[in-house]
Amino acid sequence: MADDFPRDRPHLFLRGNGETEAYRRPAQAMNPPGLPLRDRAEHAASLARDIGAALAAAREQVNGREAGIAAGTLGFYLEVQLPGSERAGLDQLADRRQHMEVVAVREPTEPGGPFLASVFVPARAENYYLDKVAAYRDENTRSGRPKNETLISRIDTVRLATARSLFTDDDSLFPRINDERVWWEVWLRDGRREMFERVSQALNIEVRPHAVRFPEREIVLALSNVASLDRLVAHSDVVAELRRAKDSPAFFTGLGGAEQREWSDDLLGRVTAPAGDNVAVCLLDSGVRRSHPLISAALAGADCHTVDPAWGVDDTASWQGHGTRMAGLTLYGDLVPILIGADPFTSSFCLESVRILPPISDPPNDPQLYGAITGEAIARAEIQAPQRRRVVAMAVTSKGLARGRPSSWSSAVDQLCFEEAAERLIILSAGNIGSDLMPADHLISNDLEPVDDPSQAWNALAVGAYTEKVDILDADFAGYMPISPAGELSPRSRTSVTWDRQWPVKPDVVFEGGNLAHDGTLPGEPIDDLQLLTTFYQHTVRHFTTMGDTSAATALAARMAALILAARDELWPETVRALIVHSADWTAPMRARIDGCHGVKNQIQSLVRRYGYGVPDLARALMSTRNDLTLVVEDQLQPFQKVGGGTPKTRDMKLHQLPWPREQLAALGAAPVELRATLSYYIEPNPGERGWTRRHRYASHGLRFRLKLATESLNEFRARINDAARDEEEGAAVSGAAEEWLLGTFRDRGSLHSDFWQGTAADLAERDAVGVFPVGGWWKEKPFLERFDNVTRYSLIVSIKAPGSDVDIYTAVAAQVDVVTEIET
Repeated sequence: MADDFPRDRPHLFLRGNGETEAYRRPAQAMNPPGLPLRDRAEHAASLARDIGAALAAAREQVNGREAGIAAGTLGFYLEVQLPGSERAGLDQLADRRQHMEVVAVREPTEPGGPFLASVFVPARAENYYLDKVAAYRDENTRSGRPKNETLISRIDTVRLATARSLFTDDDSLFPRINDERVWWEVWLRDGRREMFERVSQALNIEVRPHAVRFPEREIVLALSNVASLDRLVAHSDVVAELRRAKDSPAFFTGLGGAEQREWSDDLLGRVTAPAGDNVAVCLLDSGVRRSHPLISAALAGADCHTVDPAWGVDDTASWQGHGTRMAGLTLYGDLVPILIGADPFTSSFCLESVRILPPISDPPNDPQLYGAITGEAIARAEIQAPQRRRVVAMAVTSKGLARGRPSSWSSAVDQLCFEEAAERLIILSAGNIGSDLMPADHLISNDLEPVDDPSQAWNALAVGAYTEKVDILDADFAGYMPISPAGELSPRSRTSVTWDRQWPVKPDVVFEGGNLAHDGTLPGEPIDDLQLLTTFYQHTVRHFTTMGDTSAATALAARMAALILAARDELWPETVRALIVHSADWTAPMRARIDGCHGVKNQIQSLVRRYGYGVPDLARALMSTRNDLTLVVEDQLQPFQKVGGGTPKTRDMKLHQLPWPREQLAALGAAPVELRATLSYYIEPNPGERGWTRRHRYASHGLRFRLKLATESLNEFRARINDAARDEEEGAAVSGAAEEWLLGTFRDRGSLHSDFWQGTAADLAERDAVGVFPVGGWWKEKPFLERFDNVTRYSLIVSIKAPGSDVDIYTAVAAQVDVVTEIET
């Protein structure tokens, strides 16, 4: 085949390729959405009664405040109910001039259910809603419509809020008994931490010292009952939102492995330690037993840390040696092919270990604020070696019920990635299904079990598991069969199939995670033949054990990321993440399911939420070949600007006119070719359950890409990019050009966007430009936070592939750019 060319040519990096262009908003008539049909007089009278009753209860609550507890701005919380179709009304419920704030929104729990928004109202603005209702009842606008109709017609009712009103987690997690003390995540309003701690002390609420801070929220853990939280809400203005604190998981499979000390010694004789320590994988786990001979050379004692000195740094039986097993897979990959081979093995990166898991003996109902713990753990490694480039890998997860919505932990991970000076690439496990599985359950269970917290983080790379392991050779398991066929998702891997459409695709990619075996009667179980061989934490007992599921897959993903960094250590973490995803492809069984959708977008999208973008390929991530060319751009733009006293507006777009093999593609004529584009950037998170409306978006900004059409001039392309930016912001219908792509606008979820185009070579010959443009986020919608002039950087990767052809498109493009030094694989 003509595709069997060696990957021996470095990707082409384009320096200063992007041309900054000012965004020019196209004119368009605005058609506001319809409002709920209301009988004006009847609705005004009903709301006035409800608000009056709520205010009477609020005054009684304010007058009953105890002097030793009361703190903050004098006021109260109201719970406002809106129909489930009126999300747009959430942004109108508060007035910053009156210091009113929408602090929490409870999403409808069933189709057609209402939104429940909690609003803090200062006492001086207590008549705000009553005045709005009176004007709605008695006054008209110049157009003859009731005044304040867009607000008042969207409100069903108003009542005094309680702690339950501020609870945004799954309903099943709210305690049924008011005096039951449980751990809570308390999401504090900005600048109120000290006040909260003072009130909590008066109310006998125990508060943990760790905290996670975001632009408008600070999150702490507190042990309290509902009754005390009700008093906290009644006596202060400190709380924005309440969620239940989640325990860290205790599901780490302990598997027996072959005891082969002589194999370990043989491999040790072939291993060369890293020549330097400029690149590392930092494992946040149960610790690593560095005394294992296959690990000690790559893990210095000074690089072993713990977030709690009482735990120590060593891996222990408490977590079945999970961290040491992760370390072995990260350093070597699956040990089997290395052990049975005879080649020298040189490690190109070192390890770091930070223990973040407590002893099992710790009280199970005593959770940690794992967002803060994660940040502290990474800081310990960075303080020890501040100049080192590192990949942070964490396979510790907690069961999530959020269907993709951000948690304190996932938001903290996003914040840790966003801190640009730190240059952080974080890799997370998608989590494992803990229930028993039979063959008939496979894929059904995968699709129904959502990924664990914190792998919904936008900026991190979330890793699921697939498997090629189907051979059962052990005579003890004669008659057993693998649950997953080769090339399919591993039985226990979680997905985002059931998530709400607006949230990112997770997992992003899948790596080998082993399989389960069954005898036709009993549920599947992990056996050594279907797992990956790795290091055992007690090498004096045995040197090897096995590992599988998404923990193994996460270790392999971290290994790949470190190898990319070791080959090209100047790359941005956004670029390394993009290269991993861009190099991925679906296995034959996965591709057959996608092709079987016959272009039906929603079916394809569900499969992408199952498989991510497929299985990454290190060789493809590092190198190009003659008929498969990759261009890499690292660039930046300023999404928004504020001129004078006006509101922030969209500012910059970037037009990338790419060096293109135009003649070579034109010569291929009608031959099929493929183009893939991947855009990667980090967003700044602003979490808090407030309806995820335009004003309360989670992401600071978004970026999108578009490819020039063959029939477009550059000026026509510029105009279309402006249209696309406007359409995205206003929720308009998808343009036809997006439908040419496999995923279309579905790719625009999260902060990592990848898509596939197929067509004729002659058509692609004229598609030599890519536009990158911003869409809205809270940097734009919340000017008082003064982020509107921030700059964001991004990585854009574009590949051209001419399968089945021996045309040399690489040389034609390389002649147009300065080729960087070739990297070694």
